[in-house]
Amino acid sequence: MSDDTTTTAPRIWVFIEQEDGKPHPVSWELMGAAGQLAADLDGVVEGVLLGHQVSDIPPEAFCYGAKRVYVIDDPVLEIYRNLPYALGVSKLVKQYTPEIFLVGATTLGRDLASSIATRVRTGLTADCTELTIDPQKKILAATRPTFGGNLMATILCRKHRPQMATVRPRVLTMPEPLATADGEIIHEILGMSEEEVPVKQVRFIAGEEKFNIEYADVIVAGGKGIGGPDGFKLLEELATALGGVVGASRPVIDAGWVGIDHQVGQTGKTVRPKLYIAAGISGAVQHTVGMNGSDFIVAINSDPNAPIFQMADVSIVGDLYEVIPEMIKQVKGGHHAE
Repeated sequence: MSDDTTTTAPRIWVFIEQEDGKPHPVSWELMGAAGQLAADLDGVVEGVLLGHQVSDIPPEAFCYGAKRVYVIDDPVLEIYRNLPYALGVSKLVKQYTPEIFLVGATTLGRDLASSIATRVRTGLTADCTELTIDPQKKILAATRPTFGGNLMATILCRKHRPQMATVRPRVLTMPEPLATADGEIIHEILGMSEEEVPVKQVRFIAGEEKFNIEYADVIVAGGKGIGGPDGFKLLEELATALGGVVGASRPVIDAGWVGIDHQVGQTGKTVRPKLYIAAGISGAVQHTVGMNGSDFIVAINSDPNAPIFQMADVSIVGDLYEVIPEMIKQVKGGHHAE
């Protein structure tokens, strides 16, 4: 058990998103950021967890830095529906008055965060790329792209609390968890019955396995320079050989060459792979903001002045239809350079 819940230290909250009892990794990325904010504010990191039969998650949250986790465990919360989740979290916010509240900018998180902000009458800065504490005002400075990604705006919520922000998966680095850690679990009541929830799940139809590009270690991405949808078969072959997945820039998505789940960039997914191969991508800021955290970037483009080369670790000026087949051959071991 940790110290009493009447602590006067500023509370830095993280919403722990989970599905079927499995926490979303963005929750732990946010825990890492919350720890840094708490250090600057002399605050305490706390988690908020809603669901049903989720008792395995709080010990993991403690390992990522939470000192306390507020849990509402109720059969009504077994599947995500906006009303009971927003009601439950808003009650916790009003009861415990956190200073800062961070939520992952996932499909669920975007839906929930806006509802909470509306209910508790506070501001919300969405899709942040950086979270710091303003040294003079001692409040959250939330930075996000604006004007199509051409400028970065830093937003302060001066008067209302909590200061809320959402951050997309993989924008923040994943902290190293402690092997073991203790904390306090505070159980609260939802106070809502199933009959009061207007949205019902009639049945669940399982689709194809969810494509999750955010946590891929290797991404082979293509832009308009690929020339057409057939070019992505070549990228798929290289990605498969490397044990990775295919990514794409927005113009490719708009052209319908590949599905939107493959989109990397400001209006797509943020990624942090160990290897990012950009083929036929010019390097507009709207794309690079989503992949500039990659460990190693290889760029292939026929234009020697392509902006992508300025951030690449290896730049290859040439025809990608000559370069990529050679890369595939090398990876598969069919050719050995002397």
